[in-house]
Amino acid sequence: MNEGASVPTTMYARRLKRAVDVLGASLLVLVGAPLLLACAVLIRATSRGPALFVQERAGRDGRTFRLFKFRTMRADRRPDVKELVPLEHPDITPIGRILRRFKLDELPQVFNVLLGDMSIVGPRPTLPDQAARYTAFQRQRLLLRPGLTGLAQVYSSASRTWNERILYDVAYVRRCSLRLDLHILLRTPLTMLLGEERTARSFGTSPFAAYVTPPPPEDCPDPVHG
Repeated sequence: MNEGASVPTTMYARRLKRAVDVLGASLLVLVGAPLLLACAVLIRATSRGPALFVQERAGRDGRTFRLFKFRTMRADRRPDVKELVPLEHPDITPIGRILRRFKLDELPQVFNVLLGDMSIVGPRPTLPDQAARYTAFQRQRLLLRPGLTGLAQVYSSASRTWNERILYDVAYVRRCSLRLDLHILLRTPLTMLLGEERTARSFGTSPFAAYVTPPPPEDCPDPVHG
């Protein structure tokens, strides 16, 4: 297979995934409404500023959309997209630290799923300027809608390189199926409880390495730090 070519997705990805997303997100909103409301109230009650943080992200085929998250940092903080923000960062609010630790800050993205910008499972959405620097190989992760959770989130971690996480994303795009989505969804709560560092494994030792041949390092620059 040509590593830089467009990768044909499965019948499930082309025809059924959107219907599953709408059904799943609708159920999440109904069941999770009390938790969504509680998070919003706690954020507003413990720090100044809005409950939501809205940021432009790149979605399927690089098209931009407005992504919703619960605000976890001081409202007056100017974000630096190249900065790694650990849980101990002083600009993270006490409630924000809890939300980040258990990934609850991502919950409002169920509305992005209903709007058609995102999927329940898929590569995580990235910033537009990062997507603009993708190589042909890296752009394969944009062939599907970005997800609330994904293969890279349950098998890798934020401390690993972007290129390793992109390998997981490309593997997901190539093998997207209902069975794989269910596997990722079942593994997501374990990752949330134990922490991604404890569930991570290198791409080369994962069962998904058989589906992707990593390009040479010089052909796959870091899209975040150049």
